[in-house]
Amino acid sequence: MLWYIARRLLQMVPVFLGATLIVYLLAFWSSEGTQIAAIVGEKPVSPAVKEQLRAQYNLDQPVLAQWLIYLGNIVQGDFGIGFNGRPIWTQIADAFPVTARLAIIAIIVETIFGVAAGLISGLRKGTVIDTALLMTSLLVIAVPTFVMGFVVQFVFGVRLDLIPVNVGRDPSWINLLAPGFVLGAVSFAYVLRLTRTSVIESATADHVRTATAKGLTRGGVVSKHILRNSLIPVVTFIGADLGALMGGAIVTERIFNVPGVGTLLFQAILDGESPMIVSLVTLLVIIFLLANLIVDLLYAVLDPRIRYAK
Repeated sequence: MLWYIARRLLQMVPVFLGATLIVYLLAFWSSEGTQIAAIVGEKPVSPAVKEQLRAQYNLDQPVLAQWLIYLGNIVQGDFGIGFNGRPIWTQIADAFPVTARLAIIAIIVETIFGVAAGLISGLRKGTVIDTALLMTSLLVIAVPTFVMGFVVQFVFGVRLDLIPVNVGRDPSWINLLAPGFVLGAVSFAYVLRLTRTSVIESATADHVRTATAKGLTRGGVVSKHILRNSLIPVVTFIGADLGALMGGAIVTERIFNVPGVGTLLFQAILDGESPMIVSLVTLLVIIFLLANLIVDLLYAVLDPRIRYAK
């Protein structure tokens, strides 16, 4: 087990370096004047101030040297100073807990409702319930997230007054329920379809027929032999989806005015604030890699036939 974890951690290193290098080149491989303009805006600045800014943000170094300096700093926990003068880590620390709560709600929605609906649909293949669930999932996938968000906001916020129209600063778990449902809706549809397909395949497997012939109850067959084996591809999807939810919450956060990572990233892109963009993407890459490591470790729990070979 320890050897497997160590090997997976080593495999993450080139992925992390490659991802951060690409993002850094995309963000900083522009003219030096563009970076200076993003810092000071349209205000005229003296050559001395320009020189000071170049030295502060390492713009006087080649871009690869800037990337190496950046990696060395984040290893020490230093994400640098944003163009607004505030430490980048402080701004991320304010926004990250909000988006984390939003992603947790979305993960719970897609996991509980998606697996339960997929299990029912797979066990009742070809029935009216199966057809209704498939049509529901197709409808959710077909409707863009921003449309669904505005509909939820208008119906439940404006018309029925059941949820706050805008979440605002320092939102509670209750206030994040509606954007969390919207964020997890599309993934719920994919989990439903993925679980349904896996359940149908597992239900016709030899070991399931054997368990049924031995007199095991229907509930026991479903819980021990069908559902457990069907969860492996679902867990893979949910693990990969965690990183996507953290980074893909821009639309949902903008609709409900949620002060999270998505809003911070959106504003950084508008302002051309390259250090903030690179830092947020770096954080999302780390979360994505750790989520996939946890998924790999869960494989052996779900299927004992999987072993961590050297």
